[in-house]
Amino acid sequence: MISESYIRQLVEEKLEGTDMFIVELSVSSNSKIVVEIDGMSGVAIADCVEVSRQIESNLDRDQEDFELQVSSAGIDKPLRDKRQFEKNIGREVKIVLQDSAELKGELLEVGDSLKLKLPASKKKKLPEREEIIAWENIRETKILISFK
Repeated sequence: MISESYIRQLVEEKLEGTDMFIVELSVSSNSKIVVEIDGMSGVAIADCVEVSRQIESNLDRDQEDFELQVSSAGIDKPLRDKRQFEKNIGREVKIVLQDSAELKGELLEVGDSLKLKLPASKKKKLPEREEIIAWENIRETKILISFK
């Protein structure tokens, strides 16, 4: 069986010295390896190819066959790593809270909590404001894509 810790070690070796990091890594019981990476300045297809080659060159298909998928974190996927939040400061996000309430606004700060700038709401008669959100209150955060 291919170990997740071994795959993690191989990927981390390849990413060392770059601004890239592992967002998700899994190895299933049927040897399907899924690696998702991101970077503070983005991830190119060539980066994914290099990580894939690093893994493939250190595994022997004659000993154990495997399926390998290496990809970058998609803009449509939720943010999962604190560095992804830091990378997206200044962008519009949608946060779904644990109680299912939704907040949309500009991500201002990332630290022990998140700071969000919420727009004014005429409907709710609320002015533009900033809100601090504790990590444990967040269920999901996605980048809002704008084509303006």
